[in-house]
Amino acid sequence: MNITISNQTISNVGKINVLLGKNGSGKSTLLRRLEQEKHSLPDVGFARYITPERGGDLIYQGHLETNIAQDPNWADNVRRNNRFDNFRQLSVTEFRRLESLVLRKIEKDVATRQNLNFSFETTLELINSLLDNVSIVREDSSGFEIVSKNGKQKRAPSTLSSGESELVSLAIEILSFAYRAETYIGKRSYLFLDEPDAHLHPDLQERLISLLVKAIEGKDVVVIIATHSTAILGALSDNPDARISFVSSGQTEHSFVSISDALRSVLPIFGAHPLSNIFNRKPILLVEGEDDERIWQQAVRTSQGKLNVWPCPTGDIQSLAAYEDQIEEIAKAIYENAKAYSLRDRDDSPYEIDDKLVVKRMRLFCRAAENLIVTDDVLKSLGTDWDKMKAAIEDWLVKFPNHQQYAAMNAFKNTNYNRLETDLKPVRNVLMMLAGSQKAWEVVVGQAIAKLLTETALVGEHSLTAYLGPKLIAALNLTLRTKALFLKKRNRFSFVSSIT
Repeated sequence: MNITISNQTISNVGKINVLLGKNGSGKSTLLRRLEQEKHSLPDVGFARYITPERGGDLIYQGHLETNIAQDPNWADNVRRNNRFDNFRQLSVTEFRRLESLVLRKIEKDVATRQNLNFSFETTLELINSLLDNVSIVREDSSGFEIVSKNGKQKRAPSTLSSGESELVSLAIEILSFAYRAETYIGKRSYLFLDEPDAHLHPDLQERLISLLVKAIEGKDVVVIIATHSTAILGALSDNPDARISFVSSGQTEHSFVSISDALRSVLPIFGAHPLSNIFNRKPILLVEGEDDERIWQQAVRTSQGKLNVWPCPTGDIQSLAAYEDQIEEIAKAIYENAKAYSLRDRDDSPYEIDDKLVVKRMRLFCRAAENLIVTDDVLKSLGTDWDKMKAAIEDWLVKFPNHQQYAAMNAFKNTNYNRLETDLKPVRNVLMMLAGSQKAWEVVVGQAIAKLLTETALVGEHSLTAYLGPKLIAALNLTLRTKALFLKKRNRFSFVSSIT
């Protein structure tokens, strides 16, 4: 479905849609405009905009109900304000409407009336399932009371946390909307939720989204949520009805897309709420596969806080570009001065690779991560050196001509032991065995990388810093003791190193 209002075009709208963008990017303005121009929406029945600020306590105010009775548009008009100090009081009034809607459904719908497991109490249970410490119970004069779940003591609305109050208010609003949508037969209803994550712990955000999904199930409803919370995205990541669009200031065209596998994988890395800027303190490091992930996880652990990246495997090199694009979209939408990294094996490609706007893209200077095993630093950590390793390989080739990796190891020998560029993946475990180590190769390499931050790095063309490459060393500040300079000469790279 596509929507056009004023100068805004919104395409590929699904059932549940998320607008992700920074403060000031225009998300709230777009939602308010959609509600104000609701008569232009396709097949519109009922439309509601829920304001971003959550002022007030959960108490009944009769004058609000009077205002609504005198002017049916009064509540919608005040909801469009950036701050409405009586939001929660209005939600208590909405609770009374919710009760009437549920009771009318029972009265008019034969199937509902015959369902003995359905009552207004089951609706209350949906609201109370969001709350850990309190419950709401029906009360004649003011709609509901708040009681403690432990002992059922009455609780004054003012004693609730902002998160508890917001959950109650939003649950009432969502359920009331869902029941009202049912009364517009043959029409589509629209719910515009503006930053419902405010004041909510990430776990509570997930509960609220679960209630929303349940409330609109089977109904002809479109929901558009404006947020900068990746917890909300995470709660919707497996929902086939969910779509996302990234918003930037001044944007007039918005296209929603389904949540991709790449986005689903990287969401946890962005943290529960990106405004904390955790992402920039520990930026993502995209790597090709799980072996690479284990290397960098080990490096992070061994560094004891000196190396701050969050490794994320993309599966393969083909997927890496898609992950980079996804990171670009999210980071630009919710961060200022965002930074992220991606790391490829060089394989047969040139070392140089261009950066994207957010993602600094890098290649290893050696062929692949397995080549790091035969760097001087890693061999030293294993209690050996290259001369001893080469002798061990020669001896192994004599003794094990029928080994399944003999051909690969012999091919390595026939390159005159080109440690930098030979494909060593088939023989990585044999190399570790010949070095006398029972550790996984990824662990040993990760530990050696971490040592670059605490010990004087070796120098030379087969040093670990040389194989990692200058761009990676500089980007992650892997060592302050070795300055690596790479010179391109006759289509090959030579290495010059100096101690700083």
